[in-house]
Amino acid sequence: MKNIHNLLKNKVLILDGATGTELQKRGMPAGACPEKWCIKNPDITTSIHSEYCQAGADIIYSCTFGANRIKLSQYGIKNVIEINKTLVRLAKKAAHPSALVAGDIGPTGQFIEPFGKFPFENAINIFKEQIKGLVAGGADLLVIETMMDIQEARAALIAAKETTNKFIIATMTYERGGKTLNGTDPRTALITLQSLGADAVGINCSTGPGEMLKLIEQMRPYAYIPLVAKPNAGKPQLLNGKTTFKMGANEFASFAKKFTSKGINMIGGCCGTTPAHIGKLKQKLKSTKPLRPKLKTISALSSARKSILIGSGKTLIVGECINPTGKKKFQSQLKKGQTSMLRQLAKDQERNGAAILDVNVGAPGINEETMLRRAINLLSVTTALPLTIDSSNHVAIEKALRLYPGRALINSISGERDKLKKLLPIAAKYGAMFILLPLTEKGIPHTFKKRKKIITNILNQIYESGFNKEDVVIDGLAMTISSNANAANETIKTIRWCARRKHLTVLGISNVSFGMPERTQINTAFLSLAIKAGLTMAIANPLINNETVKRISLDALSGKKEGITKFINYFTKSAPAKYKKLQKPTKKSAAETLSAAVLEGNKDDIKNLINNALRLGLDADSIIHKIMVPAINRVGLLFDKKEYFLPQLIASAETMKTGFEYLQPKLKKKGIQKGKKTVILLATVKGDIHDIGKNIVALMLKNHGFKVIDLGKDISSEKIIKEVKRHKHSFVGLSALMTTTMVNMKKVIDLAKKEKLACRFVVGGAVITKSYAHSIGAEYAKDGVEAVRILKKLSNTK
Repeated sequence: MKNIHNLLKNKVLILDGATGTELQKRGMPAGACPEKWCIKNPDITTSIHSEYCQAGADIIYSCTFGANRIKLSQYGIKNVIEINKTLVRLAKKAAHPSALVAGDIGPTGQFIEPFGKFPFENAINIFKEQIKGLVAGGADLLVIETMMDIQEARAALIAAKETTNKFIIATMTYERGGKTLNGTDPRTALITLQSLGADAVGINCSTGPGEMLKLIEQMRPYAYIPLVAKPNAGKPQLLNGKTTFKMGANEFASFAKKFTSKGINMIGGCCGTTPAHIGKLKQKLKSTKPLRPKLKTISALSSARKSILIGSGKTLIVGECINPTGKKKFQSQLKKGQTSMLRQLAKDQERNGAAILDVNVGAPGINEETMLRRAINLLSVTTALPLTIDSSNHVAIEKALRLYPGRALINSISGERDKLKKLLPIAAKYGAMFILLPLTEKGIPHTFKKRKKIITNILNQIYESGFNKEDVVIDGLAMTISSNANAANETIKTIRWCARRKHLTVLGISNVSFGMPERTQINTAFLSLAIKAGLTMAIANPLINNETVKRISLDALSGKKEGITKFINYFTKSAPAKYKKLQKPTKKSAAETLSAAVLEGNKDDIKNLINNALRLGLDADSIIHKIMVPAINRVGLLFDKKEYFLPQLIASAETMKTGFEYLQPKLKKKGIQKGKKTVILLATVKGDIHDIGKNIVALMLKNHGFKVIDLGKDISSEKIIKEVKRHKHSFVGLSALMTTTMVNMKKVIDLAKKEKLACRFVVGGAVITKSYAHSIGAEYAKDGVEAVRILKKLSNTK
């Protein structure tokens, strides 16, 4: 096989264009299984591949986008490996000698753990099965594409890395706001996927070339691997009952050099593009040399919704509160598998300025492997902050890193041979950064001189294992001054020495004051000294107002008189005489606590909180209509503002559902539930087997009191109309995710008009626009929140 890395040094690689629209042009009927149809029509399949090669494509994608167990089973197909092997061989047969074949891997359509209920390991196994077929067929490389969920992209990438050593491309697709359904932005996706081992990362589908350029700009400064772009041929339009992409080959190719100037090393086309589009791209770029990535590596962490750069100048606070040591109530909850305090500690630290959360659930009587994994599940939805996995159990660390939907920090790896041997391979496999603890089997070095020697020795071993300086954060070892008066000085010397050599550093700040009175004052002063010495990160308690005091203390140490004045005024006027902690938050009422549970998606505690509210005299009707419904409406507003994303929306909706179901018997007992619920019929139209969006809409509608009849996916116009007549529905919701199936919405509505049915239609889906909806006589809902809002208005439901 040709070395793709070497090819990328000398030329911009041209990828092929759309396959689905080309198959449709050549006779593939709506609703057919594309993979099965391609095998039954090999001449058409190979002709498409061959035409892309003739146009100048260096890499063509096999027709295996939906050839995974989940998608194929919807057509009753079980021989996954054979299907993939056959389709790759067809592509290999058609490929020119100079062209490579990429085994194409698309999404399963499932919502993956921790954001959905589909188990993460199941997703990995499903992708492994497909990849075995692709590799058996002779694929030269693999491409994971059109991923809407960073966790599903991770599952496919882990499956690929555990199955083969082939070159792997991973491309995400983004919503109109420039983020995925789960709220992942392009920079965050890049940091996560390149650290996990993708050989090239980028974007496909999503938008036309103009809009995609803006997303690529977010990635370029942080990439140390090649970037990939596969835009659509503009926006889809409906002409004469057919979905059409009007951007011609010349206009499409006019963006080519703009893409390469932004660092794109691999470029092709997605929906609506043809061999002509690819041919024009080839002409435009035939003498263009690729720009190499700006970086060789990067110090950055990510969650599913946020990424942060480490060592960019500002000292970051790593929240230390998720730790059961010395917290009997927290320990008790963790032993019972309860998560109330875990959730609250995360939210409180995020609100009080933490940039990263340290997660430690180790204590006697706690199954750390199980509990740490559960904590990762919860925190991935609860907070946007990246996480530090803090454990001495290497098995627990690996299980947590495997599930975590981002790039995490390991706390910590020491110079002890056993730890190095076990943890370095784990860090390498999952692309994690890690804290280097400068101690060995001989114990803790108490002087800077000894620490320096140990740090140097460990770094040499780490670098030999393939890590870079940017992957490592050195712990300066803060020791208590109560037992060694010079401990703080030795630590500051260590931090200063590391900073001069451009090493990242971290300190557990509170360690310095063990056994001392007025610990907060000592910690704050120590933090200020460490920052001045070049500290990168401080593991501290954000619930103690370190940030405010730190800034004031630094001002006092800046050499300016106004800084000293500010410090004196704060501690003599603003702060309490004995400054220790922030004032304890005002105790929330039962109503406020219930409302917060819905807002935060706290499904685990909702029943207990409802019982507490009932004991305090609130009735079931008030709990639902005055507390829970306003809270879920607030969730909708946050979703509209892009402050909440799909995981939070689903978590809140499921909390609402759990609470509502728990209260239902009490409502009936009081005779409150009278009259019939407004009924909504939902369906994904003929030819479309995507139902994530429809399922979310159904969940939201149910939680707002509607009765939902879900017909499922790939439903014909005739069956929908038959169900409308049978149930006498006034409202019908239609979903379509593909440009090739959106036209079937109009067929349903036209048939309803022909049958003179007095029903109202609401349509939605990734490719649907308001103008398209109105043109076919329907209302448009961009998401589940808007669907609720529209249907409440249409049905006069409060």
